[in-house]
Amino acid sequence: MKSLESKRKKKSIRNFNIERLVRKNIRALKSYSSAREEFTAVGSIHLDANENSYGGPLEYNYHRYPDPLQKELKKKISTLKELSLKQIFLGNGSDEVIDLLYRVFCRPGKDHVIICPPTYGMYEVCAKINDVEVKRIPLQENFQLDISSILAGIDNYSRLIFICSPNNPTGNDFTRENVNEILEHFPGIMIIDEAYGDFSKQPSFIDMLGDHPNLVVVQTLSKAWGLAALRVGMAFAGETIIQWINKIKPPYNISGSTQELTLRGLEAKYSVDQKIRALQKERNFLTCSFLKFPDIIEKTYPSSANFLLVKTKAPKKIYSYLIQKGIVLRDRSAEELCEGCLRITVGTHKENQLLIEALENYQKS
Repeated sequence: MKSLESKRKKKSIRNFNIERLVRKNIRALKSYSSAREEFTAVGSIHLDANENSYGGPLEYNYHRYPDPLQKELKKKISTLKELSLKQIFLGNGSDEVIDLLYRVFCRPGKDHVIICPPTYGMYEVCAKINDVEVKRIPLQENFQLDISSILAGIDNYSRLIFICSPNNPTGNDFTRENVNEILEHFPGIMIIDEAYGDFSKQPSFIDMLGDHPNLVVVQTLSKAWGLAALRVGMAFAGETIIQWINKIKPPYNISGSTQELTLRGLEAKYSVDQKIRALQKERNFLTCSFLKFPDIIEKTYPSSANFLLVKTKAPKKIYSYLIQKGIVLRDRSAEELCEGCLRITVGTHKENQLLIEALENYQKS
């Protein structure tokens, strides 16, 4: 059985042709060459980039353009992820990564992508911005992938498939078996968005990159790492895909201050791991606490993320009540398969206790 799976993987790799997927205009594109790319050695007098030679008004030395390829930051990330520098792309948040994948691989007005709602809304927003059709193949009632419908929806114009695992807003993981089955039958690019992966017990899909040249794993430093304001998204893939994304990215898409602060943040992995464990504990606390409100909350869905999706009897009424108490949730009741649902981010223990107290008062009213 194992040898049969190995043969299938080899066949998939042999038949995959990334050049066929790259848009013709992108293949012909001559990338913009920035001053900091043309000269990478150490110079004492920089008169090449039209910067202000007298410096800026801040105490820090921000009058020079930053490293366009973020080499030092990628070195740190490569150590953490056990990948080569050539397998890493850094974007201005994951949203830039998503948008650039559309620009490389999807021909406007001709190709389409597949998404599995309910899921992260930016996949569809980016499609509309880039004039790319979206095939919506909903999750099953148990929030798992509808594999047969996904495979049936693939044709010669299918370019990207977006899978968010753990999924937003449902919070559940998708099985590696299902993901692998799609990968082996899909001649396009599959993106696994692991924005919430640090909170899950399931291993990252990064370890599948070596077997699947059409796989891109997207992660972020905004969630578990607590660096949302810095806007750093990460894409991990084979070297060829990374080369194509680098070819069309803006020259200085990650600011110098962001690179410096992110490097400092990545030194604190032990602290981050402690906070992840604390949030996992609080996730369990909330799940158990919600059982006290059968008249309000019908169901709390299992979650591998730092949020919970709860089915309520009066989502808009509960949402409005909590807003009045200064507690802000996300109303997801209008989304497919999420009728009556609110999405609740796991807070600190104090914040979670205040939420429970507010729900107790709501139940009494």
